[in-house]
Amino acid sequence: MPTHHVDHSNLSQMAGSGRIDATHIVGQPGGWAVQVSINDQEHILTAQRSGNVRLFKKLETLVSYLQGLGIEYFKVDTSGYDPKMLKTYQRPDRAQALKLAHEAAAYETWFNAQVEASLQDPTPVVEDDEARRLFAARRAALKARSH
Repeated sequence: MPTHHVDHSNLSQMAGSGRIDATHIVGQPGGWAVQVSINDQEHILTAQRSGNVRLFKKLETLVSYLQGLGIEYFKVDTSGYDPKMLKTYQRPDRAQALKLAHEAAAYETWFNAQVEASLQDPTPVVEDDEARRLFAARRAALKARSH
């Protein structure tokens, strides 16, 4: 297993500059990993955030990914691949984020409806100066009653 790690942005730059000598798709329990040779050193593709080896569940997805980087030729090593280890995983962090996004969108829709209803309300509008004068008179009346 290679000791050097490379993330997507670095792999993209290396592929674009033609620095990759060889590319290997390596079967792993649970998916497929990408390994590249650069200056006689082996690098493995890792996820940008976690730093863990990035596994692709479907070979077709990985092939499309590599083609998108301009890597058209690669070797495939299936010796470590175990299709029984493929598992679906949930990302509770994403589920919670989506739930919050939907709640925020619903609140925004409600809020905009309230603002629109307020703007369309035919009730007479009191100007700011008039409202201040009315509340000042009420405060003065309350003060006079309490003394």
